[in-house]
Amino acid sequence: MTVLRITRDRQLSQDEASEYREVRKRVEEELPELIARHHERLATFEELEGLLQQLKAAREEKGLSLSDMTRLTGMDRSALSKLETGQRLNPTIETLVRYAEAVGKRLTISLAND
Repeated sequence: MTVLRITRDRQLSQDEASEYREVRKRVEEELPELIARHHERLATFEELEGLLQQLKAAREEKGLSLSDMTRLTGMDRSALSKLETGQRLNPTIETLVRYAEAVGKRLTISLAND
């Protein structure tokens, strides 16, 4: 991590310096939790990537092309390709359900405790 030094054209007042110290202290205290939450979110996105790989594998197993999927789902071929390659990072549940149904699968969603 690179630390950016900011130079000022004036000295901070005691109140300003105190306020900056408080902000730095809060950031330092909260940073580990923020990083942990970020890693949890990344894990969720990795699960989504795994789901998309499973859907693509199911399509290929059935011998379906993207053109076939366009016909079965009513979705644009390029949108399907972007979905499979992970270029579409936030697909809707409707999109995932339609894709899963087209390859003979059923999408299930669960909620887990931390």
